[in-house]
Amino acid sequence: MSTEKSTDSAAQSALVKLKAFINQQIIGQDVLVERMLIGLLADGHILVEGAPGLAKTRAINVLSKGIQGDFHRVQFTPDLLPADLTGTEIFRPQQGVFEFQQGPLFHNLILADEINRSPAKVQAALLEAMAERQITVGQATYPLPQLFMVMATQNPIEQEGTYPLPEAQLDRFLLHVKVDYPNASHEKTILQLVRAEARQASTKTGQAFERLSQATLFDARNEVLDIYMAESLEDYLLQIILATRNPGVYGQDLAGWLQYGASPRASIALDRCSRAKAWLSQRNFVGPEDIQDMAFDVLRHRLILSYEAEAEGITTDYFIKELLARVAVP
Repeated sequence: MSTEKSTDSAAQSALVKLKAFINQQIIGQDVLVERMLIGLLADGHILVEGAPGLAKTRAINVLSKGIQGDFHRVQFTPDLLPADLTGTEIFRPQQGVFEFQQGPLFHNLILADEINRSPAKVQAALLEAMAERQITVGQATYPLPQLFMVMATQNPIEQEGTYPLPEAQLDRFLLHVKVDYPNASHEKTILQLVRAEARQASTKTGQAFERLSQATLFDARNEVLDIYMAESLEDYLLQIILATRNPGVYGQDLAGWLQYGASPRASIALDRCSRAKAWLSQRNFVGPEDIQDMAFDVLRHRLILSYEAEAEGITTDYFIKELLARVAVP
């Protein structure tokens, strides 16, 4: 297959417009915007970690305005109950029957704000929704919408009163994205944007945007699956994942840093995300740089470091960087 730049499809043009629309309103967080779109294209969920005020909530809110679908924000707190997410059966005395009242998880885009502030029971209720795309209440099981994405946030600074996500739940997230502060130039643009939005709010004016249809999004997902990946690159991708399970092949220092490696779910995630990134870049083939760039967000929440690594101040990002430097690129 040719490795020349591909001709834009209707779906590709629509996603490029959506990306531009979001970037106009989310300044200085290009990586987060791209990862949200990759999450949509790869049909996965995203965990976003960053300090307060970095537009995490705003980002998915803006995304929801660019897609035909509904959006719901859930503030996770210690007193939240599973039924607050899934819904519950309510007795209707007029009919003498119980009727299921849907919870917020039955929306298309879900913002799970500060997900680590809720206990294990609530996190388990979200786990079924994320993994199985369904919700079980009592004896009945209810399917979720075909377009369903959870974007969860957590604050890396404040850990008091939090419930760390278990490894099984972390593995359900397609990507773990870290966001940082914008630079001075971007922050100046943010000030200008906020003033402009305040004027629009007072005059009730705003820019209309033709929302992306779900049918177009599903077409885009199929096009992503058709993106060409050379067999040598597929082997390279698998070698990266296998290296996390047997890092001693690439150095005894790596072996001492890692306790558990990535599961086959990581291979699937890296494959789909690499294809989605290439497609968003308007190419019809995957390059090594796509795999290397996505490896950090795909793997950082799936690797468990040893006590020795933590004592030495080794992070998962540093481990991944070292691993990529040692696995041969075809």
